[in-house]
Amino acid sequence: MVDFNAESLPDLLPLYYRRLFPCYQYYRWLNYGGVVKNYFQNREFSFTLKDDIYVRYQSFSNQSELEKEMLKMIPYKIDIGAVYSHRPNQHNTLKSGAFQAQEKELVFDIDMTDYDDVRKCCSSADICPKCWTLMTIAIRILDRALKEDFGFEHRLWVYSGRRGVHCWVCDKSARQLSQAARSAVAEYLSLVKGGEEVIKKVQLSDPIHPFIRKSLKVVEDYFEEYALVGQDILGSKESWSKVLALLPDMVRETLQKDFQRGRSSVQRWEQLKKAVKDHQGDFKRGLHADKEVMLQYCYPRLDLNVSKGVNHLLKSPFSVHPKTGRISVPIDLKKLDQFDPFTVPTINLICHELDSVSKKEEEGEEEKQSEGETEVKRRTRDYKRTSLAPYVKVFEQFLDKMEQSRRGELLSQSDLQKDF
Repeated sequence: MVDFNAESLPDLLPLYYRRLFPCYQYYRWLNYGGVVKNYFQNREFSFTLKDDIYVRYQSFSNQSELEKEMLKMIPYKIDIGAVYSHRPNQHNTLKSGAFQAQEKELVFDIDMTDYDDVRKCCSSADICPKCWTLMTIAIRILDRALKEDFGFEHRLWVYSGRRGVHCWVCDKSARQLSQAARSAVAEYLSLVKGGEEVIKKVQLSDPIHPFIRKSLKVVEDYFEEYALVGQDILGSKESWSKVLALLPDMVRETLQKDFQRGRSSVQRWEQLKKAVKDHQGDFKRGLHADKEVMLQYCYPRLDLNVSKGVNHLLKSPFSVHPKTGRISVPIDLKKLDQFDPFTVPTINLICHELDSVSKKEEEGEEEKQSEGETEVKRRTRDYKRTSLAPYVKVFEQFLDKMEQSRRGELLSQSDLQKDF
């Protein structure tokens, strides 16, 4: 494995943008088939340059212009914003109020730091295979809801490159949602409420909403291995005190005695469930106290502001994380349980792989390029020779599915018009 060295970024980023960044597929995505005039041209891009210089309101006429600017500015980070009423790079020339965000993908941002009160293995920006399970649970819960409860078909899940995941919902209906509608979707999906000062962050009413029931099924699949074994949330008095603080007084008093006897987290959890059941006739609230604990420890924690705002920026797929060097790559949901953030390629690795292949070519181990081979074909071949290839393939499959849907919609519209 080639270790990441942040000092090498100024040398590696030009090579990455020139030969490995999947610009053709990237333009295919954000152009959405060119159905709407100026859709790509009116999109905001933001570049973070070396030394944290932040350049907003970038916009480009086409793929070629985007590529040239990336090679000229060498962004350390790329963020994507809304599609505006006018070209973002001309926003200073417009009358006050004329420049308006009109459309954007419905996006979700889940960051591991928001789980610091319920994970023992790591804190802050650190992650490990144990706590990464929280991201797997979050994707399973939210993806099911976005598909089944809201009917969104085109959901692109992306690893942030460090400690979280993003979701881009790309259906036309999602891109056209108002701020109020985005807020409603985000609130529907949000269950863990309250900041650091709030101890009990999940309150369930009876009967439990069908969405929460389905989410609980996902949590149940992972809870024992993740929370009871991996995090050992009932393994010590310090740990179980946090759990007992979430329970009704009568249940807490019973368990404070029972938990003193030396048992594992798995056995103590069985005691907890039994105590909640035994006391159910004694209280109005707390009927689902055990389920509330499970959700507080495992349910996805959303950054609501990212989802609600039409003009909110979000880190671009295939951007390089300047702290880890990892590429922000799409996640294949068919292999979600196997996804390992620590095997996601770094910019150092893929540039090294490309360099190794280039040297072999020079030594004559590969057939010469035909003179007529295009730059696009060469670049396509370049990323395919590195560890980035399977992630670009996931992205291409997502784009193919989206284009098939678009063709189907256009055919339906033309058939309807024929009928009139």
